[in-house]
Amino acid sequence: MNELFRLSDPLDLYLVRHPKPEVDPGLCYGAVDLPVADDPVREARRLAPLLPARCRVVASALSRARLLAEALSPDPFIDERLRELDFGDWELKPFSDIPADGFAVWGSTLIDFQAPGGERYSDMADRVWQAFEHHRQGVQALVMVAHNGPMRALVGTLLGLPPSRWLNLEFEFGRLTRLTIGPLGPKLRAFNL
Repeated sequence: MNELFRLSDPLDLYLVRHPKPEVDPGLCYGAVDLPVADDPVREARRLAPLLPARCRVVASALSRARLLAEALSPDPFIDERLRELDFGDWELKPFSDIPADGFAVWGSTLIDFQAPGGERYSDMADRVWQAFEHHRQGVQALVMVAHNGPMRALVGTLLGLPPSRWLNLEFEFGRLTRLTIGPLGPKLRAFNL
């Protein structure tokens, strides 16, 4: 990844976080496939006016993202690389059951974080970047329906933020963030619409 990512052919990038999942707010979750609490069709109707008529829609394979993408586009691309971070042994455990020092690295050096039996954050960031690089080819507008972790990694990388600052990016459920990328690099145009 370049220090300043530039494109000679401009790209409008729309990132949409999936609808709110049906899960107790006190549980840790990432790679587990959860049902959605908010209707993806209703969410798509709200978001559609904010998106260009012609665009490539790509989504995580997890149903909370995939269902929204399918409501936005008749034939979205489904890409496993956009799934959320795998928290391993912590998946669906109450946060109160996770050792106090368990998230110590999470807040200080995020890129090095790895839950027991889970995925390293840097590996997740790499696979998300690979998906972005693949799907941006040959399009002027790209919509990615994904999760908070992958969106933090992608936007943080594009904007040149150090990984220790990525947690400062909070993508809300069912909201849209837009960047344009051209010869001068990425520009954040809208956040959590």
